[in-house]
Amino acid sequence: MKADPTAQAALLDLQATDSTLAQLQHRRKSLPEHTKIAELQARVTQLDGTRIEAATAVDDLTRDQRKADAEVELVKTRRARDEERLASGAISNPKDLASLQHELTALERRITTLEDEELEVMEALEEAQSALDAFQIELSNVQAELDQTIAARDAAVAVLDEQIADAESERAVSAQSVPDDLTNLYDKVRAQYGGLGAAALRAKKCEGCRLEINSADLRELAALPEDEVLRCPECSRILVRTAESGL
Repeated sequence: MKADPTAQAALLDLQATDSTLAQLQHRRKSLPEHTKIAELQARVTQLDGTRIEAATAVDDLTRDQRKADAEVELVKTRRARDEERLASGAISNPKDLASLQHELTALERRITTLEDEELEVMEALEEAQSALDAFQIELSNVQAELDQTIAARDAAVAVLDEQIADAESERAVSAQSVPDDLTNLYDKVRAQYGGLGAAALRAKKCEGCRLEINSADLRELAALPEDEVLRCPECSRILVRTAESGL
């Protein structure tokens, strides 16, 4: 392939811009905030699930406490009624009186049992509420850290996007100096060799593969006309002559 030496030289500008673009895009994808955000989001999801479980436990224990309170009050009401009957003197039959006293004794035991159970529920509820409060505080802290990290990520991405836009504008300008057939070859080679399609020839060395070209290959390259598009004998990338080529 033949191309004006000026167009060949413009390939180096195009390659430099493409390398810059690749670096910027890699930095955009590799921002440490991306990893941290993923970790924090996973933590938020985990904590929120734990918070829901803790809230459910609090709701269940609150319901149990209300039930226990109601049962205690119900038995106390019955005891108060029996005490009133006993104090009124309306019951004179010894058998009925003994039965009422026996019932009062049973009610006292029942109240004691229910109050002990109620106390256990209250203690469990207090522990569950403390756990829920702790999970909510931790969730709030992690969410705040996540929000801050997202803001930092967005700020970094905005800066990189602006730099990428500038580099793309520079590339468009550089590409205008390169004919389509040479651009197509460059793009093809660049895709094959990790984004580096054109390299300068300096001091008898290809700056693409960093290998020094042997004397026989150098003589062959030197014999070609200036408008001939050179390829590196070692890596097949496009070689662009420079004032320091050594040809």
